[in-house]
Amino acid sequence: MLYLPIAVVALFSFNTKKSLTVFGGFSLRWYRAFAHDDVLLSSLSTSLRISLVAMAGSVVLGAALALGLVRCRTRLGSLSGLIMLVPLITPEIVTGVASMLLFKGLGVALSTSTVMLAEITFSISYVTVILRSRVAALNPEVEEAAMDLGATRWQAVRLVTLPALLPAVLASAVLIFALVFDDFVLAYFTTGVDPQPLSVRIYSAIRFGVQPTINAVGTLMLAGSIVLIALALFIPRLFGRRGGLDILSGE
Repeated sequence: MLYLPIAVVALFSFNTKKSLTVFGGFSLRWYRAFAHDDVLLSSLSTSLRISLVAMAGSVVLGAALALGLVRCRTRLGSLSGLIMLVPLITPEIVTGVASMLLFKGLGVALSTSTVMLAEITFSISYVTVILRSRVAALNPEVEEAAMDLGATRWQAVRLVTLPALLPAVLASAVLIFALVFDDFVLAYFTTGVDPQPLSVRIYSAIRFGVQPTINAVGTLMLAGSIVLIALALFIPRLFGRRGGLDILSGE
């Protein structure tokens, strides 16, 4: 029952008629309409840029934070680890409102850049949680052996630790891309007037009635998300590691 409405949306995206209640046959009419809609294509391009920037920023910062939290043995490290879990349990609407108020308070105009900053901040916790357990599972003696052979601390991390973390890093990167691309709440509160992310643009469009083109866009977003999540789960297998479910669950 939960997936039935999604199946209906996917079915009517291939409808020959403009009706949302009567199915007249299969056609790619609304997909062609989407391909020629400059407004939706502009929003799609904006969402892709936001997702790529958020993915890159959150993976770099999250990986560095995961390394620091595992290697830090003080109470500050334990406290920081607990703080990193707060964004995961905080309602996203609270995060969205807080981000908007922060930007307004600092006098920063809402734009694509503010969406990127908010998404990076929100996504760091996911990357950190995924990578932290992988870092903890690594044998520190391997890095020590590399330094005994003349490598510096940075060289040991770059040549030994990061390659060992690569499957988890790639899996978390793909997951973050999918989460950010589909995100609506945070994007809605931090975006400007134009250009808007695709999810916000769709919400703005359906307030005046659902168009069949929206069904086609939603179906494409669903298909893309499924592919990305599947890729995140199977990337570790390509490297001969444990399944992606173990990595993404932090086990």
